[in-house]
Amino acid sequence: MQRYWVLSLLLCFVSIIVKSQVITADTVQLNADNLTKVDATIKATIDSVAMLKGKAKFMPVPKTATRFALIPGGGQIYNRDYWKLPIIYLGIGGGIYTYYLNNLKYNDFLTAYKSFYDLNKQTVDANGDIVDNPDYGKIIGESTRPVIVRDLFNTKQEIVEANIDQIKRQKNYWRRSKNLSIIVAGLIYGLTIVEANVAAHLKTFDLSEDISLNIGPKLQQPKMMSPTPGIRLVFSLK
Repeated sequence: MQRYWVLSLLLCFVSIIVKSQVITADTVQLNADNLTKVDATIKATIDSVAMLKGKAKFMPVPKTATRFALIPGGGQIYNRDYWKLPIIYLGIGGGIYTYYLNNLKYNDFLTAYKSFYDLNKQTVDANGDIVDNPDYGKIIGESTRPVIVRDLFNTKQEIVEANIDQIKRQKNYWRRSKNLSIIVAGLIYGLTIVEANVAAHLKTFDLSEDISLNIGPKLQQPKMMSPTPGIRLVFSLK
């Protein structure tokens, strides 16, 4: 009888151990499944955030920026570089206004210069007939003429007597100045188009500051019979 009791106790003990192992295995499997689901949820969340960031990032098209730049400042507005607009408008506007002032001063001296010459191609003779003017293109009248002289920004002006040589030099000077000012305005306009195209290209590059440094082992053999252990530095640019 004692043997039967001992054998029964052993069977009960073994069954309890087997049952506990089954329950533990089921619990581990359930926890593993839950962890897998949590990992999948986290990964889906990270992917959705990355997609939202990718949609929020503005990537301009260089060709489109160049087309918009044909209108002064349009390319910079397309590239969302709004801070550049005052510089562009001041540059182009300043060139155009300088052209206006120089052209105004040029016309003042041009009018005074023409006043030295007889520019009437025809005249009336003693009989009242219209004939060709024999003095056409010749200097007539006094040796000096009044001319309007303006200050730098045309806030003040005065009338000064000057001879033909002085007026001619000033006329040529303001003619060169007005031509130069319109050339400068045109160059600034051209630079705005180039700048819009280059800025659009630069915005498509990955300029992030994610630079990592990794240290790893390396086997070197600088003229030696056996490999020599060492380390290496690896920069990762993203």
